Amino acid sequence: MTINKKELPVFAAVSSLMVVPRVIIVCVLALTVNCAISTAQDEPAVPPATAAAAEKATEPAPNAVSDSRPIKKYGPSDVKVAQLIQGDQRLRRSYPYAVSTLLRTVYERTTVKVDPQPEILNTLADPVIFNYPFIYINFADRMDWTFTPEETDNLRKYLDRGGFIFIDAGINAEFLRGSANAGQHHSFGDWDAVPELKDAFKAIYPDKDFKPLKRDHPIYRSFYQGLPDPSILPETVRDFVVEEKWPEGTYSAVALTVKGRIAVLATPIIAMGWGKDSVGNWATTIRFRIREAPPGLRERLETAAVTGESYVVTREDGEKDSIYCQRQSLPAWVNEAEGNWRVFRYYHSREISEYAHLYYTQLAINFITYALTH
Repeated sequence: MTINKKELPVFAAVSSLMVVPRVIIVCVLALTVNCAISTAQDEPAVPPATAAAAEKATEPAPNAVSDSRPIKKYGPSDVKVAQLIQGDQRLRRSYPYAVSTLLRTVYERTTVKVDPQPEILNTLADPVIFNYPFIYINFADRMDWTFTPEETDNLRKYLDRGGFIFIDAGINAEFLRGSANAGQHHSFGDWDAVPELKDAFKAIYPDKDFKPLKRDHPIYRSFYQGLPDPSILPETVRDFVVEEKWPEGTYSAVALTVKGRIAVLATPIIAMGWGKDSVGNWATTIRFRIREAPPGLRERLETAAVTGESYVVTREDGEKDSIYCQRQSLPAWVNEAEGNWRVFRYYHSREISEYAHLYYTQLAINFITYALTH
């Protein structure tokens, strides 16, 4: 993994690395607190920073800063991120430590003065959403994905003016939809948003669709570039992770584009990789699902008896793979579009879990920095 030094002028403090400071250009933060999105319903957004403030924010930083020194922050104070939690979901939401841990990490590693505590929203109809450049929604934290007329109107203005919504678990492979919790605990690569999400945003933009996000999209390089060092991974999973699971630090994602930029992003669940508990330990343990093809597998599986359901998933190239489950929500083998058969094997270790947390955190920081600079 490397920190991007070309595409985005920001910098990170990463353990065991010398910090190379770069300055974030505040004037391109299209949305900030007091926002760059105007709360006046019919007026264009106006950047809050004056020319003098922007000039000060873009002054070059020293060439090197030791890890012990706090990172100098630039731009408006306390950029705020919002999180939608509908109704009584506050009491039983998934991964309660996730967003605050992530925002604290963004604050520690970048020049953005982000508030580490998200502002909680109950509805997307509230004009207060114009105060937040980035809204996080776990798909499971909203019970009804039919937008009210007020939400539809509000969201159209928010997104047209530069707002960004990230919907975690907005991709949920078909074989995971039979269980309320499966999509919160299984991250499976699919390039198709859940039907409820597609229908909801059709009410806002009838002529737009969620499209698979190409792996060369700059969102994957907006702060970090590439994967964390995979040498800590066991050999049994390393090649698959590097070459197929998360190649070059990319991920399964679909996006709704407004005015040439990503306005709504959806992925399989990644919040399981962010949260730390009150004593600083990761709040979850993550294992890997790996595709393998032992010798003679194809011949055996072509005549195997299927004891569970079969499902179709969409690949990034638009082709379809057939997934076979022996137990609900637990894939056993796959018949890939090219005709290849492979089995799913599950691996877990301390190193695997640690690596997954590093990767999911890095991925989310890329999403946030992209949103704040586009």
